[in-house]
Amino acid sequence: MNIKHRILKFFHNIMLELLHIERRLEPWFRPQFNWLLREPLAKIIQFFINLQRKDEGLALAEEKIDPDEEESLDQIIDLMADQMRGHFKPGGYERGGNTKTHGIVRATVTIRDDLPEHCRKGIFAEPKSYKAYVRFSGPGPDVPADIRDVGFTSMAVKLMGVPGEKLMDEEKFTQDFITICTSTFVTPNTRENAKLQYWSLLDMPMYYFINPKDSHFLDFFMQSLWNQTQYNPLGQRHFSCVPYLLGEGQAMMYSFVPKTKVETKIPGAPFGKIPFNYLRENMIKTLNKKDVEFDLMIQVQTDPHLMPIENAAVRWPEKLSPFIPAATVHIPRQKFDSEAQFDFARRLKMNPWHCIPEHRPLGNQSRARFRMYYELSKFRQEMNQTNHVEPTGDEIFE
Repeated sequence: MNIKHRILKFFHNIMLELLHIERRLEPWFRPQFNWLLREPLAKIIQFFINLQRKDEGLALAEEKIDPDEEESLDQIIDLMADQMRGHFKPGGYERGGNTKTHGIVRATVTIRDDLPEHCRKGIFAEPKSYKAYVRFSGPGPDVPADIRDVGFTSMAVKLMGVPGEKLMDEEKFTQDFITICTSTFVTPNTRENAKLQYWSLLDMPMYYFINPKDSHFLDFFMQSLWNQTQYNPLGQRHFSCVPYLLGEGQAMMYSFVPKTKVETKIPGAPFGKIPFNYLRENMIKTLNKKDVEFDLMIQVQTDPHLMPIENAAVRWPEKLSPFIPAATVHIPRQKFDSEAQFDFARRLKMNPWHCIPEHRPLGNQSRARFRMYYELSKFRQEMNQTNHVEPTGDEIFE
Protein backbone atom coordinates (compact mmCIF):
# COMPACT_ATOMS: atom_id res chain seq x y z
CA MET A 1 0.00 0.00 0.00
CA ASN A 2 1.62 3.29 -1.11
CA ILE A 3 1.61 6.56 0.85
CA LYS A 4 -1.16 8.13 -1.24
CA HIS A 5 -3.39 5.11 -0.65
CA ARG A 6 -2.68 5.22 3.09
CA ILE A 7 -3.61 8.91 3.28
CA LEU A 8 -6.84 8.38 1.32
CA LYS A 9 -7.73 5.40 3.50
CA PHE A 10 -7.05 7.39 6.68
CA PHE A 11 -9.40 10.22 5.72
CA HIS A 12 -12.01 7.79 4.41
CA ASN A 13 -12.04 5.96 7.75
CA ILE A 14 -12.51 9.26 9.60
CA MET A 15 -15.50 10.14 7.41
CA LEU A 16 -16.91 6.65 7.95
CA GLU A 17 -16.61 6.86 11.72
CA LEU A 18 -18.34 10.25 11.73
CA LEU A 19 -21.14 8.68 9.68
CA HIS A 20 -21.46 5.84 12.20
CA ILE A 21 -21.79 8.36 15.04
CA GLU A 22 -24.41 10.28 13.09
CA ARG A 23 -26.37 7.06 12.45
CA ARG A 24 -26.67 6.53 16.22
CA LEU A 25 -28.06 10.04 16.68
CA GLU A 26 -30.46 10.06 13.72
CA PRO A 27 -33.54 8.64 15.49
CA TRP A 28 -33.75 11.90 17.45
CA PHE A 29 -33.83 14.25 14.44
CA ARG A 30 -34.15 12.40 11.13
CA PRO A 31 -37.96 11.84 11.12
CA GLN A 32 -38.50 15.58 11.56
CA PHE A 33 -35.91 16.36 8.86
CA ASN A 34 -37.58 13.96 6.42
CA TRP A 35 -41.04 15.39 7.07
CA LEU A 36 -39.93 18.99 6.62
CA LEU A 37 -37.09 18.98 4.10
CA ARG A 38 -36.67 15.71 2.17
CA GLU A 39 -39.12 16.37 -0.66
CA PRO A 40 -38.12 20.03 -1.23
CA LEU A 41 -34.42 19.10 -1.25
CA ALA A 42 -35.03 16.15 -3.58
CA LYS A 43 -36.76 18.47 -6.08
CA ILE A 44 -33.85 20.93 -5.97
CA ILE A 45 -31.26 18.17 -6.47
CA GLN A 46 -33.31 16.65 -9.28
CA PHE A 47 -33.49 20.06 -10.97
CA PHE A 48 -29.69 20.28 -11.11
CA ILE A 49 -29.35 16.65 -12.23
CA ASN A 50 -31.73 17.37 -15.11
CA LEU A 51 -29.75 20.48 -16.07
CA GLN A 52 -26.82 18.19 -16.88
CA ARG A 53 -28.89 15.86 -19.06
CA LYS A 54 -29.77 16.20 -22.71
CA ASP A 55 -33.00 15.01 -24.29
CA GLU A 56 -32.17 11.84 -26.24
CA GLY A 57 -35.41 12.03 -28.21
CA LEU A 58 -36.44 8.51 -27.20
CA ALA A 59 -39.99 7.21 -27.23
CA LEU A 60 -41.84 5.78 -24.23
CA ALA A 61 -40.26 2.50 -23.05
CA GLU A 62 -37.48 2.89 -25.65
CA GLU A 63 -33.93 1.81 -24.78
CA LYS A 64 -30.58 3.07 -26.09
CA ILE A 65 -27.53 0.80 -25.87
CA ASP A 66 -24.14 2.49 -25.39
CA PRO A 67 -21.12 0.94 -27.15
CA ASP A 68 -19.13 0.51 -23.91
CA GLU A 69 -21.81 -1.35 -21.93
CA GLU A 70 -20.21 -4.80 -22.21
CA GLU A 71 -16.82 -3.40 -21.20
CA SER A 72 -18.33 -1.74 -18.13
CA LEU A 73 -20.20 -4.93 -17.26
CA ASP A 74 -17.03 -7.04 -17.49
CA GLN A 75 -15.34 -4.63 -15.08
CA ILE A 76 -18.26 -4.74 -12.63
CA ILE A 77 -18.35 -8.55 -12.56
CA ASP A 78 -14.57 -8.86 -12.10
CA LEU A 79 -14.46 -6.20 -9.38
CA MET A 80 -17.43 -7.62 -7.44
CA ALA A 81 -16.02 -11.15 -7.65
CA ASP A 82 -12.73 -9.83 -6.24
CA GLN A 83 -14.65 -8.14 -3.43
CA MET A 84 -16.37 -11.42 -2.61
CA ARG A 85 -13.02 -13.25 -2.54
CA GLY A 86 -11.67 -10.63 -0.16
CA HIS A 87 -14.62 -10.72 2.24
CA PHE A 88 -15.58 -14.40 2.40
CA LYS A 89 -14.09 -17.87 2.59
CA PRO A 90 -15.23 -20.92 0.57
CA GLY A 91 -18.34 -22.38 2.16
CA GLY A 92 -19.35 -19.03 3.62
CA TYR A 93 -19.77 -16.86 0.54
CA GLU A 94 -22.58 -14.32 0.63
CA ARG A 95 -23.98 -12.23 -2.23
CA GLY A 96 -21.80 -9.51 -3.75
CA GLY A 97 -24.62 -6.99 -3.29
CA ASN A 98 -27.69 -6.96 -1.02
CA THR A 99 -25.41 -9.13 1.06
CA LYS A 100 -26.59 -9.53 4.63
CA THR A 101 -29.84 -11.49 5.00
CA HIS A 102 -32.00 -9.98 7.73
CA GLY A 103 -34.68 -12.56 7.04
CA ILE A 104 -36.59 -14.44 4.39
CA VAL A 105 -40.30 -14.84 5.01
CA ARG A 106 -43.32 -16.49 3.42
CA ALA A 107 -45.96 -14.23 1.91
CA THR A 108 -48.97 -14.08 -0.38
CA VAL A 109 -49.19 -11.50 -3.17
CA THR A 110 -52.73 -10.71 -4.31
CA ILE A 111 -53.40 -8.70 -7.46
CA ARG A 112 -56.09 -6.05 -7.04
CA ASP A 113 -59.36 -6.13 -9.00
CA ASP A 114 -59.66 -2.35 -9.44
CA LEU A 115 -56.64 -1.58 -11.66
CA PRO A 116 -57.09 0.80 -14.62
CA GLU A 117 -57.27 -1.01 -17.95
CA HIS A 118 -53.86 0.22 -19.18
CA CYS A 119 -52.21 -1.36 -16.10
CA ARG A 120 -53.77 -4.79 -16.61
CA LYS A 121 -50.69 -6.35 -18.18
CA GLY A 122 -48.60 -9.37 -17.26
CA ILE A 123 -49.18 -10.58 -13.72
CA PHE A 124 -51.53 -7.63 -13.16
CA ALA A 125 -53.90 -8.77 -15.92
CA GLU A 126 -56.41 -10.36 -13.55
CA PRO A 127 -57.10 -10.64 -9.80
CA LYS A 128 -55.11 -13.60 -8.52
CA SER A 129 -53.02 -14.68 -5.52
CA TYR A 130 -49.47 -16.06 -5.62
CA LYS A 131 -47.32 -17.75 -3.02
CA ALA A 132 -44.17 -15.73 -2.44
CA TYR A 133 -40.90 -15.47 -0.54
CA VAL A 134 -39.68 -12.06 0.58
CA ARG A 135 -35.99 -11.56 1.36
CA PHE A 136 -34.94 -8.50 3.37
CA SER A 137 -31.24 -7.69 3.29
CA GLY A 138 -28.48 -5.15 3.89
CA PRO A 139 -26.16 -3.51 1.36
CA GLY A 140 -22.83 -5.34 1.21
CA PRO A 141 -20.21 -6.18 0.23
CA ASP A 142 -19.64 -7.39 3.80
CA VAL A 143 -21.89 -8.38 6.74
CA PRO A 144 -21.47 -5.63 9.37
CA ALA A 145 -23.36 -4.89 12.55
CA ASP A 146 -26.64 -3.32 11.47
CA ILE A 147 -25.86 0.05 13.07
CA ARG A 148 -22.58 0.21 11.12
CA ASP A 149 -23.98 -0.30 7.63
CA VAL A 150 -24.65 2.63 5.30
CA GLY A 151 -28.31 2.99 6.27
CA PHE A 152 -29.70 0.85 3.50
CA THR A 153 -32.05 -2.12 3.12
CA SER A 154 -33.37 -4.09 0.16
CA MET A 155 -36.53 -6.11 -0.37
CA ALA A 156 -36.74 -8.87 -2.98
CA VAL A 157 -40.04 -10.65 -3.68
CA LYS A 158 -40.23 -13.97 -5.54
CA LEU A 159 -43.67 -14.96 -6.81
CA MET A 160 -44.19 -18.68 -7.49
CA GLY A 161 -46.64 -20.52 -9.67
CA VAL A 162 -46.44 -17.88 -12.41
CA PRO A 163 -47.31 -19.51 -15.75
CA GLY A 164 -45.94 -18.66 -19.19
CA GLU A 165 -42.61 -18.07 -20.91
CA LYS A 166 -39.70 -16.76 -18.81
CA LEU A 167 -36.77 -14.66 -19.99
CA MET A 168 -34.26 -16.80 -18.01
CA ASP A 169 -34.69 -20.52 -18.36
CA GLU A 170 -33.07 -21.41 -15.01
CA GLU A 171 -36.48 -20.90 -13.34
CA LYS A 172 -39.78 -21.87 -14.96
CA PHE A 173 -42.53 -20.58 -12.65
CA THR A 174 -41.21 -17.48 -10.86
CA GLN A 175 -41.42 -13.71 -11.17
CA ASP A 176 -38.93 -11.67 -9.13
CA PHE A 177 -39.27 -8.06 -7.94
CA ILE A 178 -36.05 -6.39 -6.70
CA THR A 179 -36.18 -3.16 -4.67
CA ILE A 180 -34.04 -0.98 -2.41
CA CYS A 181 -34.88 1.70 0.16
CA THR A 182 -33.61 4.65 -1.92
CA SER A 183 -35.88 6.21 -4.53
CA THR A 184 -33.04 6.40 -7.08
CA PHE A 185 -30.14 4.07 -7.78
CA VAL A 186 -26.67 4.82 -6.46
CA THR A 187 -25.21 5.27 -9.97
CA PRO A 188 -26.86 6.58 -13.14
CA ASN A 189 -25.49 3.86 -15.43
CA THR A 190 -23.12 0.89 -15.67
CA ARG A 191 -20.18 3.07 -16.71
CA GLU A 192 -20.34 4.92 -13.39
CA ASN A 193 -21.18 1.73 -11.50
CA ALA A 194 -17.85 0.24 -12.59
CA LYS A 195 -16.12 3.24 -10.99
CA LEU A 196 -18.05 2.70 -7.75
CA GLN A 197 -17.05 -0.98 -7.69
CA TYR A 198 -13.40 0.02 -8.10
CA TRP A 199 -13.52 2.25 -5.03
CA SER A 200 -15.53 -0.40 -3.15
CA LEU A 201 -12.82 -2.97 -3.85
CA LEU A 202 -10.36 -0.55 -2.20
CA ASP A 203 -12.79 -0.28 0.78
CA MET A 204 -13.17 3.45 0.09
CA PRO A 205 -16.59 3.79 -1.64
CA MET A 206 -17.11 7.39 -0.48
CA TYR A 207 -14.40 8.54 -2.88
CA TYR A 208 -16.60 7.54 -5.80
CA PHE A 209 -18.83 10.46 -4.79
CA ILE A 210 -16.26 13.04 -3.61
CA ASN A 211 -13.30 12.37 -5.91
CA PRO A 212 -12.45 15.93 -7.07
CA LYS A 213 -11.31 14.64 -10.47
CA ASP A 214 -14.60 12.81 -11.11
CA SER A 215 -17.18 13.77 -8.50
CA HIS A 216 -20.78 12.62 -8.15
CA PHE A 217 -21.99 15.07 -5.52
CA LEU A 218 -25.57 15.35 -6.76
CA ASP A 219 -26.02 11.57 -6.66
CA PHE A 220 -24.43 11.58 -3.19
CA PHE A 221 -26.88 14.20 -1.90
CA MET A 222 -29.89 12.42 -3.45
CA GLN A 223 -28.86 9.08 -1.94
CA SER A 224 -28.25 10.67 1.47
CA LEU A 225 -31.88 11.82 1.60
CA TRP A 226 -32.98 8.17 1.76
CA ASN A 227 -29.94 6.45 3.28
CA GLN A 228 -30.58 6.69 7.02
CA THR A 229 -30.63 4.73 10.24
CA GLN A 230 -32.91 1.75 9.66
CA TYR A 231 -35.39 0.51 12.26
CA ASN A 232 -37.19 -2.47 10.77
CA PRO A 233 -37.22 -3.65 7.12
CA LEU A 234 -40.90 -4.61 7.55
CA GLY A 235 -41.76 -0.92 7.96
CA GLN A 236 -39.57 0.57 5.23
CA ARG A 237 -40.66 1.68 1.75
CA HIS A 238 -38.63 0.15 -1.09
CA PHE A 239 -38.29 1.22 -4.75
CA SER A 240 -37.36 -0.55 -7.98
CA CYS A 241 -35.17 2.43 -9.08
CA VAL A 242 -34.98 0.95 -12.59
CA PRO A 243 -37.86 0.55 -15.07
CA TYR A 244 -39.63 -2.54 -16.37
CA LEU A 245 -42.09 -3.20 -19.14
CA LEU A 246 -45.76 -3.07 -18.31
CA GLY A 247 -46.83 -4.79 -21.48
CA GLU A 248 -45.36 -3.90 -24.87
CA GLY A 249 -44.54 -0.21 -25.37
CA GLN A 250 -45.26 0.81 -21.77
CA ALA A 251 -42.77 1.19 -18.92
CA MET A 252 -43.22 1.26 -15.15
CA MET A 253 -41.40 1.69 -11.88
CA TYR A 254 -42.72 -0.13 -8.81
CA SER A 255 -42.52 0.31 -5.06
CA PHE A 256 -43.45 -1.65 -1.92
CA VAL A 257 -45.16 0.67 0.58
CA PRO A 258 -45.60 -0.58 4.18
CA LYS A 259 -49.08 -0.50 5.71
CA THR A 260 -48.43 -1.96 9.19
CA LYS A 261 -47.10 -0.39 12.38
CA VAL A 262 -43.99 -2.40 13.32
CA GLU A 263 -41.39 -2.65 16.08
CA THR A 264 -38.84 0.19 15.68
CA LYS A 265 -36.95 0.43 18.98
CA ILE A 266 -33.14 0.26 18.76
CA PRO A 267 -31.91 -1.13 22.10
CA GLY A 268 -28.84 0.67 23.41
CA ALA A 269 -29.15 3.74 21.18
CA PRO A 270 -27.56 6.16 20.98
CA PHE A 271 -24.21 5.16 22.53
CA GLY A 272 -24.87 1.93 24.37
CA LYS A 273 -24.30 -1.59 23.06
CA ILE A 274 -26.67 -2.10 20.13
CA PRO A 275 -27.40 -5.73 19.14
CA PHE A 276 -25.44 -6.87 16.06
CA ASN A 277 -28.63 -7.98 14.27
CA TYR A 278 -31.18 -5.57 15.76
CA LEU A 279 -33.02 -5.29 12.41
CA ARG A 280 -33.62 -9.04 12.37
CA GLU A 281 -34.65 -8.94 16.03
CA ASN A 282 -37.22 -6.23 15.28
CA MET A 283 -38.57 -8.34 12.42
CA ILE A 284 -38.86 -11.31 14.78
CA LYS A 285 -40.64 -9.23 17.44
CA THR A 286 -43.07 -7.90 14.85
CA LEU A 287 -43.92 -11.23 13.20
CA ASN A 288 -44.30 -12.92 16.58
CA LYS A 289 -47.22 -10.54 17.25
CA LYS A 290 -48.93 -9.67 14.00
CA ASP A 291 -49.30 -10.00 10.24
CA VAL A 292 -47.62 -7.36 8.06
CA GLU A 293 -48.77 -5.92 4.75
CA PHE A 294 -47.28 -3.86 1.92
CA ASP A 295 -48.95 -2.27 -1.07
CA LEU A 296 -47.22 -3.06 -4.36
CA MET A 297 -47.52 0.25 -6.23
CA ILE A 298 -46.74 0.86 -9.90
CA GLN A 299 -45.87 4.12 -11.67
CA VAL A 300 -46.36 4.33 -15.44
CA GLN A 301 -43.90 6.31 -17.58
CA THR A 302 -45.58 9.29 -19.27
CA ASP A 303 -42.59 11.47 -20.29
CA PRO A 304 -39.54 9.77 -21.88
CA HIS A 305 -37.11 12.56 -20.91
CA LEU A 306 -38.21 13.46 -17.37
CA MET A 307 -38.85 9.77 -16.65
CA PRO A 308 -35.82 8.21 -18.41
CA ILE A 309 -35.14 4.56 -19.09
CA GLU A 310 -31.34 4.74 -19.24
CA ASN A 311 -30.55 6.99 -16.23
CA ALA A 312 -31.30 5.30 -12.91
CA ALA A 313 -30.24 8.36 -10.87
CA VAL A 314 -33.32 10.29 -12.01
CA ARG A 315 -36.40 10.11 -9.84
CA TRP A 316 -39.58 9.82 -11.89
CA PRO A 317 -41.85 12.75 -10.85
CA GLU A 318 -45.02 11.60 -9.15
CA LYS A 319 -46.60 14.87 -10.28
CA LEU A 320 -46.42 13.54 -13.85
CA SER A 321 -47.51 10.02 -12.95
CA PRO A 322 -48.62 9.03 -9.44
CA PHE A 323 -48.09 5.55 -8.04
CA ILE A 324 -51.14 3.26 -8.37
CA PRO A 325 -51.89 0.39 -5.91
CA ALA A 326 -51.60 -2.83 -7.93
CA ALA A 327 -51.31 -5.67 -5.38
CA THR A 328 -51.10 -6.48 -1.68
CA VAL A 329 -48.18 -8.33 -0.12
CA HIS A 330 -49.44 -10.16 2.97
CA ILE A 331 -46.79 -11.54 5.36
CA PRO A 332 -48.48 -13.65 8.05
CA ARG A 333 -47.21 -14.13 11.60
CA GLN A 334 -44.40 -16.67 11.44
CA LYS A 335 -41.08 -17.93 12.73
CA PHE A 336 -38.35 -17.42 10.14
CA ASP A 337 -35.02 -17.45 12.00
CA SER A 338 -34.11 -21.16 11.84
CA GLU A 339 -30.71 -22.05 10.43
CA ALA A 340 -32.45 -24.16 7.77
CA GLN A 341 -34.32 -21.10 6.55
CA PHE A 342 -31.14 -19.01 6.34
CA ASP A 343 -29.44 -21.85 4.48
CA PHE A 344 -32.37 -21.79 2.06
CA ALA A 345 -31.82 -18.04 1.60
CA ARG A 346 -28.20 -18.71 0.61
CA ARG A 347 -29.35 -21.15 -2.07
CA LEU A 348 -32.03 -18.86 -3.41
CA LYS A 349 -31.38 -16.81 -6.55
CA MET A 350 -33.10 -13.45 -6.90
CA ASN A 351 -32.86 -11.99 -10.39
CA PRO A 352 -35.17 -9.44 -12.09
CA TRP A 353 -34.78 -11.47 -15.29
CA HIS A 354 -36.73 -14.28 -13.62
CA CYS A 355 -39.78 -12.79 -15.28
CA ILE A 356 -42.36 -13.02 -18.01
CA PRO A 357 -41.74 -11.00 -21.22
CA GLU A 358 -44.47 -8.48 -20.29
CA HIS A 359 -42.25 -7.30 -17.41
CA ARG A 360 -38.84 -7.35 -19.11
CA PRO A 361 -36.28 -5.20 -17.23
CA LEU A 362 -35.34 -2.01 -19.10
CA GLY A 363 -32.22 0.17 -19.23
CA ASN A 364 -28.47 -0.39 -19.05
CA GLN A 365 -28.36 -1.31 -15.35
CA SER A 366 -31.05 -3.93 -15.96
CA ARG A 367 -29.33 -5.30 -19.06
CA ALA A 368 -26.18 -5.63 -16.95
CA ARG A 369 -28.06 -7.52 -14.24
CA PHE A 370 -28.91 -10.34 -16.65
CA ARG A 371 -25.32 -11.58 -16.84
CA MET A 372 -24.00 -10.02 -13.63
CA TYR A 373 -26.57 -11.64 -11.32
CA TYR A 374 -26.27 -14.96 -13.13
CA GLU A 375 -22.47 -15.14 -13.07
CA LEU A 376 -22.02 -13.85 -9.51
CA SER A 377 -24.73 -16.13 -8.07
CA LYS A 378 -23.20 -19.08 -9.93
CA PHE A 379 -19.75 -18.15 -8.57
CA ARG A 380 -21.14 -17.82 -5.02
CA GLN A 381 -22.84 -21.19 -5.14
CA GLU A 382 -19.77 -22.87 -6.64
CA MET A 383 -17.63 -21.50 -3.80
CA ASN A 384 -20.19 -22.80 -1.30
CA GLN A 385 -20.64 -26.10 -3.17
CA THR A 386 -24.41 -25.62 -3.22
CA ASN A 387 -26.91 -26.10 -6.03
CA HIS A 388 -29.58 -23.75 -7.25
CA VAL A 389 -33.12 -24.98 -6.59
CA GLU A 390 -36.22 -23.23 -7.87
CA PRO A 391 -38.59 -22.87 -4.89
CA THR A 392 -42.24 -23.87 -4.91
CA GLY A 393 -43.45 -22.29 -1.67
CA ASP A 394 -44.02 -25.71 -0.10
CA GLU A 395 -40.54 -25.94 1.47
CA ILE A 396 -40.34 -27.17 5.06
CA PHE A 397 -37.70 -25.68 7.39
CA GLU A 398 -36.78 -27.60 10.51
